[in-house]
Amino acid sequence: MALDIAAFYRAANPSRPIQDPRYYIDFSTVRGGDIVEELARTIIRLSPDEPTTQLLTGHIGSGKSTELLRLKTTLEAAGYHVVYFESDRDLEMSDVEVTDILMVIARQIATSLETVGLTMRPSYFQRLFQSISDTLQMPIEISELSLSAGFATLTAQSKDSAELRGQLHQYLEPRTKSIIDAINQELLEPAIQKLKAGGKAGLVAIVDNLDRVAHAPKPGDRLQPEYLFVDRGDQLKRLACHVLYTIPLSLVFSDDLPILTNRFGVSPSVLTMVPVHNFEGDLNAASLNQLRQMVLARAFPEHAPEARLQVLDQVFGDLATLDRLCTISGGHMRNLMRYLYGCLRKQDPPLQRATLERVIRDERNDMLGLIDQAEWRMLFQAVNTRSLQGESDYNRLLRSLFLYEYRDERGRWVDLNPVLAETEIFRQWQTQQP
Repeated sequence: MALDIAAFYRAANPSRPIQDPRYYIDFSTVRGGDIVEELARTIIRLSPDEPTTQLLTGHIGSGKSTELLRLKTTLEAAGYHVVYFESDRDLEMSDVEVTDILMVIARQIATSLETVGLTMRPSYFQRLFQSISDTLQMPIEISELSLSAGFATLTAQSKDSAELRGQLHQYLEPRTKSIIDAINQELLEPAIQKLKAGGKAGLVAIVDNLDRVAHAPKPGDRLQPEYLFVDRGDQLKRLACHVLYTIPLSLVFSDDLPILTNRFGVSPSVLTMVPVHNFEGDLNAASLNQLRQMVLARAFPEHAPEARLQVLDQVFGDLATLDRLCTISGGHMRNLMRYLYGCLRKQDPPLQRATLERVIRDERNDMLGLIDQAEWRMLFQAVNTRSLQGESDYNRLLRSLFLYEYRDERGRWVDLNPVLAETEIFRQWQTQQP
């Protein structure tokens, strides 16, 4: 079968998580376990009748959204009504309060329920919307027929205006407890009763992209991730349905991790990077094979894995070029697809090694312009120790994808982004090591 170039271009676009199961590659064997099975089991088997709150983290771009969409499919097959949404579409990620998150969850659930014919009419929110409209002179659509319309107006205007967002925060934050109570008593609990009466197993909300909240200062000199998930975690946990939040990876390296775990009653699940090399630096053949399949499945989704390798020459000049693409990604899913897409922007398949090297060179030059001498010293220290010190500066290196974190059955370690490992400054440092 000849390569469908237009379909390949669309499938290789790194801007959206994959939803077509033909493109999905199971990395659970090289990641040390199936995280979707773990998350789903907690809901379906361990606590089907009691609300659970779970946390998922990992590098931005590591494939969390893809796995969460697979979780949605798994839970729906088990009979749950699942509300999945990307929170950054409704929230201004540099300025988030707990009430923002609660209102967005309520909006998304109300909207989803309306699509299946369940219209909730919580009187508390009708009064709240009217009060906000009167107090802040803010036009809000208040309807007895559609609760979601009021939430939609509120969240849209809040995201668009910093001044209005500040006024809303001042108005809503003292009412956090009553907002949670109203969401539970007037929205979630009656909705779950109706869903179960209609044969559903329950209600699950998957709140994706909260791991993208900015590390902005909040009250008490706290950064936004710690403020939301540690200081206010008790409130985020109080919703009366199954909820899963994505959280920043920095919290796993924070001194507040024990408090976070205590607040939510569960440790964050970590979607690990795919270890292309092991701790000793040896190539992981199983990981490499799966990354090859991730790329080739975008080109030949109908082919069996072995058959894709037989038609590799339609996509790459040779196998070495594909392997170079996989290894330079360091097992970071989005970067792998970004580099592939960068090649496709420069030439049609079969992609040549020289084209890939130009993409890598451009990436390296862009990254070099972002790293100062103090950060290079921290990077050298991290590579030396293969671990982080739990300081916020190191977390910044993780967020910037200068450092990658890996885990396997022996433990966890960090390593330099392979693109940076080929820079002259890093090679000079290496030659000076005893």
